[in-house]
Amino acid sequence: MRAGPILAQTGSALGLLLAVVLFNFILLHAAPGDVAEAIAGATGGATKESLDEIRHIYGLDQSLPRQFLIYVGNLLHGDLGTSAYFNAPVAGLILERLFPTILLVGAALTAAVVAGTMLGVLAAQRPTGVLSQFVSILSLLGYSAPVFWTGIVLILVFASWIPLFPAQGMIDPRTSVGILPQTLDILRHLVLPTFTLASVYLAQYSRLSRTSMLEALGADYVRTARAKGLSEGVVVYKHALRNAILPIVTVAGVQVSHLLAGAVLVETVFGWPGMGRLAYESILRRDAPLMLGILFCTAILVIVVNTMIDLLYHVIDPRIRRR
Repeated sequence: MRAGPILAQTGSALGLLLAVVLFNFILLHAAPGDVAEAIAGATGGATKESLDEIRHIYGLDQSLPRQFLIYVGNLLHGDLGTSAYFNAPVAGLILERLFPTILLVGAALTAAVVAGTMLGVLAAQRPTGVLSQFVSILSLLGYSAPVFWTGIVLILVFASWIPLFPAQGMIDPRTSVGILPQTLDILRHLVLPTFTLASVYLAQYSRLSRTSMLEALGADYVRTARAKGLSEGVVVYKHALRNAILPIVTVAGVQVSHLLAGAVLVETVFGWPGMGRLAYESILRRDAPLMLGILFCTAILVIVVNTMIDLLYHVIDPRIRRR
């Protein structure tokens, strides 16, 4: 792959990141309420002197443009600030929660894309069959069920009534020390949150892949491949699916931000120790530096994934490479 597309995507990503940082900063400071009063209330004292001291410590007594320039300068040096509630570096707090969120979102996205695509492909081969009707019903259920409701139902069924999976946390502290026992325990804790977060997007991918495959299977090149005597499996999975998968890849990149937003609810319901739960705690405590840090890191994750998706097009579709 030539360096041109990579440099262009990198430049666009940096410009978008700067715009996101500016938007988040203005939006957060325009929200009602006083950060200094929230911090003083948590410490048990809200006198005028203490409020003035807090505003001075966190730079809240500066003008908004001055605060933004200071914030951007700190970002360029890798400093995300100090949490007002935890009194700890924001970067350290986020790094502690980053891996659980990436694990949950990655597992949910993979499960939704793979399972949804395969269901859609199978349904497209028999558009009027039972499986096609099942995909339509699954899509309707997936769209209509909120993730927090799905999570609560799964906890009741598979953690309370039929105790197959744990309902809270990421790992049981009673688990034996060792890579294999702890990995298996994490996977057991991961099942219910992953299925909850993937349920909505599984329905979308199954519907999208079914539509894309129906269009691809009716194309001229598929009829030509069948006329050559190729097997149905080769026609479907080598020729039709390769072209039908492009819209799925596009939607997968766009929905990373939706998955991260959904992770806030899912991690809260299941007590999953990720960035989503940390974001929920920072909102409740009006911890502005922590909220800005989480939004910044989330924006980086979304931009990196979408940039990788754009570059992946050059690998999947030869027509884009030729352009």
